[in-house]
Amino acid sequence: MKVTSQLVAWSTLFRATNSITGIIGVFLGSILALGKIPEEEYAVITFFQAISVWSFMCSWNALNDYLDLEIDRLNKPNRPIPSGTISKDSAKKGIFLMMIISIISISLAGITASNSELGFSAWLPSLVIWILALLLLINYESGLSFSMNLKNKGLPGNIVISLSIGIVFPFGAAGVFQPFSEAAWSAFFIGFFYNLSREIIKDIEDMDGDMGRNTYAMNVGPERARILAWIVSLLTIVAILIPFGIEVFPTFHVIGIIPSFIMLLMVKTKLHLGEDYEAQQLLKKSMQFCLIALLLSSIIGF
Repeated sequence: MKVTSQLVAWSTLFRATNSITGIIGVFLGSILALGKIPEEEYAVITFFQAISVWSFMCSWNALNDYLDLEIDRLNKPNRPIPSGTISKDSAKKGIFLMMIISIISISLAGITASNSELGFSAWLPSLVIWILALLLLINYESGLSFSMNLKNKGLPGNIVISLSIGIVFPFGAAGVFQPFSEAAWSAFFIGFFYNLSREIIKDIEDMDGDMGRNTYAMNVGPERARILAWIVSLLTIVAILIPFGIEVFPTFHVIGIIPSFIMLLMVKTKLHLGEDYEAQQLLKKSMQFCLIALLLSSIIGF
């Protein structure tokens, strides 16, 4: 039982289940770029890059808890570190271990690419994106003197989180040597706006526990934050429609995103009623339905 409880605690610290979305994002990016499921060395590279993203996200999540220990002692005392289930020293080791796994995985992807027909130079954009994600992490989470500490800068912090999530799709495309895939970059913009709206709403939800933090909702109040979240949701609609308008995806496949549109439009009512949790959950479900529709459109083609 003790071993099981420790595994649950580590999974909770890493948010390991939520981090699986990174694996899905990488595979989706590669499929969008190729128009099919990756095979042979493409599949190997995609696998290693997916593991790299998953472990990177686990490390980021654990670092967030590590740095927020004092805040969580009051607001989230049942989290693994403040509850004492995982010691601060052990958490620090876990953070480094997951980042090492991420580094090893991205290195193995690079080695596989080097032995492929197109070679390392064609794969290099993947490494550039990985380094960019690392810089985003440092400037968001780190308290180092050279860090911008964007976590405590309100809206810029929300933007960084959304960028780090959206960039997973081009990362997957770059792994299969198509860093400029229009379909993958379309998914980037869609994912960015979806997540930006969610991040703003989640900060509204957390206002009671975020005393002392400089979030956008704390700065301008919940009502103005809800207005911005809805504006960003409207931008999400634009981001979804443009790829169909310019035929990145077949125009008649737009019918597949109707369920996503319906959910997006329902967000306004939830925000108006102050039902923030329901609003951000609608955004999450809408994004999932939208990405599934894009995936099917990419595979089916014309």
